[in-house]
Amino acid sequence: MEIAFYSLSTLLIFASLIPLVQDQHWFFRIFDFGKVQILVLQFIVFIAAWAFLQKTTGFYITQLILVGCMVYEIYLLYPYTPFYKIEKKVKTNKSSESIKIVSTNIYQFNKEYDRFLKFLENENPDIILTIESNKDWEDALQALKPNYPYFCEIGLENTYGMHLYSKIEMVDCQKHYFVADDIPSIEATFKTKDGFEVVFFGVHPPPPSPTEEENAKERDGELLSVAKKVKENHKPTIVIGDFNNVAWAKSSILFRKTSGTIDPRIGRGLISTFHAKYRLLRFPIDQMFHTTDIFVEELKAMPTVGSDHLPLYCKFFIDKINDDQEDLVEHLEKDDREEVSEMIEEGKAEESDRETVVTE
Repeated sequence: MEIAFYSLSTLLIFASLIPLVQDQHWFFRIFDFGKVQILVLQFIVFIAAWAFLQKTTGFYITQLILVGCMVYEIYLLYPYTPFYKIEKKVKTNKSSESIKIVSTNIYQFNKEYDRFLKFLENENPDIILTIESNKDWEDALQALKPNYPYFCEIGLENTYGMHLYSKIEMVDCQKHYFVADDIPSIEATFKTKDGFEVVFFGVHPPPPSPTEEENAKERDGELLSVAKKVKENHKPTIVIGDFNNVAWAKSSILFRKTSGTIDPRIGRGLISTFHAKYRLLRFPIDQMFHTTDIFVEELKAMPTVGSDHLPLYCKFFIDKINDDQEDLVEHLEKDDREEVSEMIEEGKAEESDRETVVTE
């Protein structure tokens, strides 16, 4: 029992602290994701040890370190709980009508086209973003066009395809390839019937993992390139998609500070979306960020549509006059700006681990 306790405690302490090493190799970054699971396991081991183990000096030292790790995990996760209170603005007659977005990593090899289309019919969003959608998915999504006449389509076979459909007038759409010519992002400008404009970014950078990219350089470079674009446009803006990152990771914090955006999960909950089939191994990697003139009414994960990700649903409105959310924005320090620039350049210079380069 003692061997199991000390072995597991050491492993959990290691898993808790290793992300503090700011190396972009997947081995260091992969432990950013499982903070909830790590915290739960630490708590179980901590409690069980009091019941079954002899109280030696080593026991007390190990328990003390576990407490420190748990306090650290709670510090990271607390803002992403309903206990962290933020004031939520009510829509007024100076605001836009509510807009509904559904963003879904549909999993390229998922063939349940009709299930997804039925889901969209039931939810009736104004804007739809699909991620990992290839040519087969593009063909299936043509059924949307009678009700969604504005669209931007990037059908790729490398799991990085992306499709955008809208009921709201799309006055401009650009396809960006910030760090690699097979990893697209979409930037679209919409104009509502009540005269409001909103800029939309759909993103899906590659994840650092033993089966995909060796490090997080492309992911972080892509996200921070988008962040700089958001900061430059000075319009109500939403960034949404599969970030392959969690909100408390350093690169996500740099994204938020660089773009001057707000994370609507703060004060609402983790809203975990991946993996759809394994509730106990689920992480919040499908994310959304918005500028201060966007006010989120509802943000939630939706039921499965056959993918390994749950769809992310957001309902929001625009109010360019009210400044209630300005104090929620964090800003970059000088050293942070230099680090952001370095990370973007490293992302552009990184040689991809993907087998082939596939463009439109």
